[in-house]
Amino acid sequence: MKIKYSPDTDILILELKEGVPEDSVDLSEGIIVHLNDKKEPIEIELLDASKLTNIEEIGLSLPSIKSEAELMNH
Repeated sequence: MKIKYSPDTDILILELKEGVPEDSVDLSEGIIVHLNDKKEPIEIELLDASKLTNIEEIGLSLPSIKSEAELMNH
């Protein structure tokens, strides 16, 4: 997943997977889901993103992934 932000246009894009948008669905004002040709979501676009979230606080939190050895010991 990629997160892209354009301060010039105040648009935040969450790219879920690669692909070419073939269609889109407006979830609410300023929130658009772009779909590929299989109608799968490939990106989420937030217009006027700074009004919806604090751009400076965007971060990524992933759960820790245990190694195979750790899993074998449990």
